[in-house]
Amino acid sequence: MLRNWKLGLFFMFFSGLVLLFIIAPLAGLFLKTTAGQYTEALADPEVGRSIRLTLFSSFLGTVVFGLAAIPLAYILARKDFFLKGLVNGLVDLPVVIPHSAAGIAILGVVSRGTWMGRAGEAAGISFVGGTAGIVLAMAFVSIPFLINAARDGFAAVPEKLEKAALNLGASPWRVFFTISLPMARRSVLTGLTMMWARGLSEFGAVVIIAYHPMVTPVLIWERFASFGLAYARPVAAIFVLVCLVVFIGMRLLSQKSLHVRN
Repeated sequence: MLRNWKLGLFFMFFSGLVLLFIIAPLAGLFLKTTAGQYTEALADPEVGRSIRLTLFSSFLGTVVFGLAAIPLAYILARKDFFLKGLVNGLVDLPVVIPHSAAGIAILGVVSRGTWMGRAGEAAGISFVGGTAGIVLAMAFVSIPFLINAARDGFAAVPEKLEKAALNLGASPWRVFFTISLPMARRSVLTGLTMMWARGLSEFGAVVIIAYHPMVTPVLIWERFASFGLAYARPVAAIFVLVCLVVFIGMRLLSQKSLHVRN
């Protein structure tokens, strides 16, 4: 009993330190921002535009690239193939490399001299200095969160259930959409939420592709570099609050969806 008590105290002490490490900077951010600074920042049209652009771009990247990545997650969970380890490593690569380097890499693919850049211009889409480029940058750095979460979710689905359905005459499409995906939905929804949330915070890759129009992380940096901490802090505080509210809302909606289906 004494050892268990000591172990519990040890865990509680270091857990408290970690929570303090997370909470203290955020509390300082909010408490050092006055009501007048909040009001002034909220009334600034540039701040509102940047927050809307950030939310929209990350959401669009999550919907388009996230949903397209779910089949890859299923393949990685279910199939063994040559160089599978390499593919898993490539999936994690955007998390490892510096995000400024990621932005330069993306720029080399979508700049005006490339085939993708020319195709985009022909279709009226501007990647460099445009919303499309922001979406690509956000999706690139955040998609590993979805693929890894969905892969683990599909791997946890009993394979015997899929084989039983196939033996009973169900098509592979029906097995995937009625068994595999519903049973892995918790992990898939978590991955989509984390991908969206990670995209919101991206700075390094986005600023290389599109300094303008400004997403909020770029706006915060620009105001800090040009005018100092006092001018950047209110925008940072408001953006953190917006992200927190939307993130909690998405979590609650996903949990409600899971409870309804269960």
